[in-house]
Amino acid sequence: MVTQSASKSPLVAGRLALDFANIASTDHFSWDQFVTFLVDARLVSQERAARLRPFLATEPRAVDAVLLRALRLRESLRAIFASIVDKEPFPSSWAEPVNEILRITEGHDELVFREGAWSLEFVAREGGLEWLLAAVARSAADLLVEGLGSPIRRCANPACRLFFYDNSRTHRRRWCSMATCGNRHKVASFLRRHSSRRRP
Repeated sequence: MVTQSASKSPLVAGRLALDFANIASTDHFSWDQFVTFLVDARLVSQERAARLRPFLATEPRAVDAVLLRALRLRESLRAIFASIVDKEPFPSSWAEPVNEILRITEGHDELVFREGAWSLEFVAREGGLEWLLAAVARSAADLLVEGLGSPIRRCANPACRLFFYDNSRTHRRRWCSMATCGNRHKVASFLRRHSSRRRP
């Protein structure tokens, strides 16, 4: 079983659908990885996650079906977001995995008070496991409505390339996180400058 620390997704994107697209860049998408993402994104509680994890053994077909749908959604979102980053139009068929989730998940918006602030959250009616993807699909739909002008960016670190939403004041954010990629870039630049000064 994958531990939470090993599978924890860096939730740095600023939008749920972008964080979902950033989940491990391999074709493999495990149930534990998916449930951990849901916890990290505060879509389910630790208690709900503890009830979901055994589904891998007790409801393997339902788990396989939702993981297949999640993988299809993730790959579609990656293609769409890459097109938005490049300011390139994309075929409307790429949005079909988002619409599929929106069609099958019923629910409502609800005001939620958490950590001293109100937010509007989508609360899905629980029917099957597809409801786990409802909030991600809703977030993706909101981004698609913004169009090619949406400030979706990719981390400037070639070894990272995570998507993020640039809501900075100047819209010139370059890094998924200053604490990781931004800091690494600063350290590397510092070392390059100082090593070139030492050369005869």
